[in-house]
Amino acid sequence: MSTLPIYRWHLAPDGLATRRQLRSLGLRPGGQDVVAQLERPRRRRGSLVAYLYRIDAARPVRPMTARRAAALAKANAARRWCPACRRDAGYVIPSSLGMCSPCAYPV
Repeated sequence: MSTLPIYRWHLAPDGLATRRQLRSLGLRPGGQDVVAQLERPRRRRGSLVAYLYRIDAARPVRPMTARRAAALAKANAARRWCPACRRDAGYVIPSSLGMCSPCAYPV
């Protein structure tokens, strides 16, 4: 296995982008392998790493269909339902609690 070239923060060559940068351009990696890696040093912890992909090999983002939108809405609605009281909490229930705030902290 060959090693990837490592670039410092803000010093990556043109033509390479992270996943988020590709997404903002309306693109996705499209199955291509990681070409390089970007490192951002930090003082007290290990460096932050981002993987870079070639922009010219990226593919356009797949369009959102009505079925995909419905499935996404259903999944987001499921995250709002409290399993303890079986009500819509009105917000996404934190996974750390596993239930809505009134159920987690009764008075």
